[in-house]
Amino acid sequence: MHTQDNVVNWIGQIPGHWRLQRIKSSIESVINGVWGEEPANDGNDTICVRVADFNRTTYGVEMDNPTFRKIDKKDLKNRCLRPGDLLIEKSGGSGDLNPVGFVVRYTDNQPAVCSNFIARIRLKPCADSNYFKYLFAAAYNTGINKKSIKQTTGIQNLDTESYFSEKVPFPPLEDQKVIAAFLDQQTAKLDQLIEKKQRLIDLLQEKRQTLITQAVIKGLDPNVPMKDSGIEWLGKVPAHWDVVKIKHVALMRSGHTPSRQHPEYWEDCNIQWFTLADVWQIRDGRAEYLEETEEKISILGLENSAAELLPAGTVILSRTASVGFSGIMAKPMATSQDFVNWVCGPKIIPEYLLYVFRSMKEEFKRLVMGSTHKTIYMPDAAAFKTPLPPIEEQHQIVRYIRKHKTSIDRLEDLTLQSIQKLQEYRQALITAAVTGQIDVLREKLAVSADPIPAGKE
Repeated sequence: MHTQDNVVNWIGQIPGHWRLQRIKSSIESVINGVWGEEPANDGNDTICVRVADFNRTTYGVEMDNPTFRKIDKKDLKNRCLRPGDLLIEKSGGSGDLNPVGFVVRYTDNQPAVCSNFIARIRLKPCADSNYFKYLFAAAYNTGINKKSIKQTTGIQNLDTESYFSEKVPFPPLEDQKVIAAFLDQQTAKLDQLIEKKQRLIDLLQEKRQTLITQAVIKGLDPNVPMKDSGIEWLGKVPAHWDVVKIKHVALMRSGHTPSRQHPEYWEDCNIQWFTLADVWQIRDGRAEYLEETEEKISILGLENSAAELLPAGTVILSRTASVGFSGIMAKPMATSQDFVNWVCGPKIIPEYLLYVFRSMKEEFKRLVMGSTHKTIYMPDAAAFKTPLPPIEEQHQIVRYIRKHKTSIDRLEDLTLQSIQKLQEYRQALITAAVTGQIDVLREKLAVSADPIPAGKE
């Protein structure tokens, strides 16, 4: 492969018959989207593509649940999308993980516009939009869009003039089409493999959930006599177990937030304070003990609020917004009002109570109130009931769950690592193809039915 000596950041050397040109040299027009007015529901409303409709895996647009808006005829004429148009997120609060500048390709035949946070890019005849979809994906993954982002009051804005002045590989049109077709084929195979592995993770999570639920509700002896618990979500439990309100075996406490109107409450903060910003730690249902928090509060703030410093071993449960996630304090902590907390008494151990909460997912769904701000109210939490085996049996159940959960967790970790490697390979393949680092024509002739090289599966 003949190469040029041109080197531009992430691109490296390119084939000798390719050119390096600014992105804007491929663009025929760029026009900002429009949000329009509330839908009239008279049959004349138009689909408005939002950033939420961007598929960040296939670089396409999801049209399963479209948003309809009333769009002025003039705007519809000037901004109507057609298959092959590229859409770029130019404004938004996507944050560091998903900065603005992401590009997708519109392929639907339905009349539609894009929202005001998006710009429509229409390319010149010398540029294949399918190839440029992948080229923009490679550029985005390298982060070159970040140089053109300006941020004000939490909103990111992409300086498209600056971004479109970046240089990119510009193969002949026929090469562009060959590369795009190759990537369509190979990424589809990779995506199918990733989807299969994701289904395996879903099955492992179901298996973990079943393991926990069966052990804490039915016990470990399949031959033990059973009795009706009188509680729908529990069903039958071992006859020698009790069924009690949790508040009768554990002290129930709520959390609180010290007033932000008093800056002195937020000085010299050294008390761990668990909030919704920390729920990510327990969202997957695997971590049990909580040690670190994003924020801390001060003794003064604690003394002047309803927050309490709770002892290690306290079991917490999120009850607002992210509802139903549970963990155990590994050290003394306070929580925000978004949590209800239980300090276990001598009749129940924290680990068993934790697993009880993790078996109550369907019950939490039943109790949640509110469509936008989901909440389990404190009176409902105070009415929670739990099966109560003898203490030694609780310890046996916890040991059993942990023993069998370990193998499930290990397999899930291996599968997640495999997915990550496949995703990294997918990105590397796209970048290599659009920058000419692999000879796609030769690769198409040599590639097997499975595009995954050794060590990637």
